Amino acid sequence: MEIDKIFNQDCIGGMKNIPDESIDLIVTDPPYKLTSRGNSGTMSGYWTNDITKKGKVFENNNVEIEDYLGEFYRILKDTSHCYIMCNNLNLPHFFEVISKSKFNFVKLLVWDKCTKICGTYYMGQVEHIFLLRKGGDKPINDCGTSDLLSFRNKKDKAYNGVNIHDSQKPIGLFQTMIENSSKEGEIILDPFMGSGTCAIACMRTNRHYLGFELDKKYFDLTNERIRMEKQTLRLF
Repeated sequence: MEIDKIFNQDCIGGMKNIPDESIDLIVTDPPYKLTSRGNSGTMSGYWTNDITKKGKVFENNNVEIEDYLGEFYRILKDTSHCYIMCNNLNLPHFFEVISKSKFNFVKLLVWDKCTKICGTYYMGQVEHIFLLRKGGDKPINDCGTSDLLSFRNKKDKAYNGVNIHDSQKPIGLFQTMIENSSKEGEIILDPFMGSGTCAIACMRTNRHYLGFELDKKYFDLTNERIRMEKQTLRLF
């Protein structure tokens, strides 16, 4: 199994090549729908293109939690953790599927974005993170960490001022989860790598990363971010 590498392929097929119980931690922000029917309330007008009017942000997100949760369980080592991000719309479905899985539900964390997005029912400021566990009990490394994780939702911009990725997450957020649920030198998987945040967080915490990204544009973006991060780390 190759590590410290991102594969430009569908993670559902790609994970089948990962041996049983070989991954120490999964941290991921999977694609999920933004609207109940995809025809109204698309982040209160924040997303406006044709894709998001169907309830999606990206072209390649026709994937449900049922499609990957079983593979997550198979490839994780015993007593390992799994973090899966989720918005409020998808909470009921995620809870239902997780409750029927082999995973132990540990906690529902809250990511405070420190910024607000207009909405019909209250301003949106948070997303949720499922903390799951395979097998026996395993505490996090820093039990003093709050279940309210506050990291400003600030996205990197391209030269034309457009977000490099509409769902980019803060490196500090991923770094907190990685440091709390793994040790240096262990292997962290992000099957939906997106802009590469998980890979960068792994590099900064001396962990190995492994990931998949189906969209070629974001695959190239991730590899460029990794290249620049390696250059930065060599300076120190």
